Amino acid sequence: MQIKRTKLPIFNGLQKNACRVILLAVIVLFSNTVSWAQSSKIKTVVIDAGHGGHDPGCHGANNNEKEVCLAMALKLGALIKERYPDIKIIYTRSTDVFVELAERANIANRNNADLFICIHANAGSTTAYGSETYVLGLHRTDAQQKVAERENASIALEDDKGAKYRSYDLTPDGIIALQFQLAVFHRQSILFAEMIQKEFKRIGRYDRGVKQAGFLVLYKTTMPSVLIETAFLPNPTEEKLIGSAEGQQKMAQSMFDAFVNYKNATEGKTVVGGTTVQNNIEPAPVLNNSAQPPETVKEQGLIFKVQIETASKAISTKSSHFKGLEIFEYQDNSLYKYCAGYFPNNLEGAKNYKDELTKMGYSNAFVVAFLDGERISIEKALKLAEKN
Repeated sequence: MQIKRTKLPIFNGLQKNACRVILLAVIVLFSNTVSWAQSSKIKTVVIDAGHGGHDPGCHGANNNEKEVCLAMALKLGALIKERYPDIKIIYTRSTDVFVELAERANIANRNNADLFICIHANAGSTTAYGSETYVLGLHRTDAQQKVAERENASIALEDDKGAKYRSYDLTPDGIIALQFQLAVFHRQSILFAEMIQKEFKRIGRYDRGVKQAGFLVLYKTTMPSVLIETAFLPNPTEEKLIGSAEGQQKMAQSMFDAFVNYKNATEGKTVVGGTTVQNNIEPAPVLNNSAQPPETVKEQGLIFKVQIETASKAISTKSSHFKGLEIFEYQDNSLYKYCAGYFPNNLEGAKNYKDELTKMGYSNAFVVAFLDGERISIEKALKLAEKN
């Protein structure tokens, strides 16, 4: 006997979405028991230069978005490859060609990417300025929605005029359901986005924050994914930054520094007093008297270092001012402070290192002490050292 199936009125579209959200929430409760420390190492990174080919994106007086994005994408990839030769770098485009938004995500998914970095330039008035980084989510303002709509407008240039995206559910229910489904990736996307904004701020960029919106290029990615709006091309000052090779390298360096921090954080390699320390991972040349801190554990015990700089604004630890030294940054109230050297329970070694740094031109260098990653007075450090 054949049973006839009937669709009950109670299961309308809204209720279906609600059921889906509840079901996915249950799944997330189980998936969240998996620790981030169990995450596999980053092996593949896909870098996506926005627009391309017959899609120029927004423009300034002399530059198109597609051109400056490609330049920054290639520079970022080169920096990652130089530091981490074992990481596979894949570009959605490495030349001036048009790539559909869905295909950009497909490239990342096919290659089992561990991170998807989409690089764009912003449109706006000639006075708009700053950098912002997006993750997939619900927009909170009309301005955020307009950014997504502008970047999504590229689908009109695709062969099917965007027909393939009709199945993308960008309604609030649809976005929430997707966030539940990819909850861990969503949190990691936000973490990476925050690190990007922090690095932009270090080089003097106005921080427009981490935001969420319904970007089609991020909708199908199954890994942590961000879309970076680097600067406003219509603004002549902003265009000068990302339109020049020097400015592009500066922006790429900031993105790379954020990548190093993110990589180490997700692989369990970063924590010194609760602060991500990018330079403890791949040591730069340092003077012989300076040991290096362990890169896989939180800094513990009594550590002496040499403070060489104090500033009211953050300075990039890659700045030429630090002459290639391994630098540790910490904050004290509103001040940024910078140290070199790492001497576990070794005050004498720190003093000798201070003398060498003084000869290098750091005339105001002085020894400081940390206990389990927290700054303590030299007097307390001396008493602790005497007990050991």
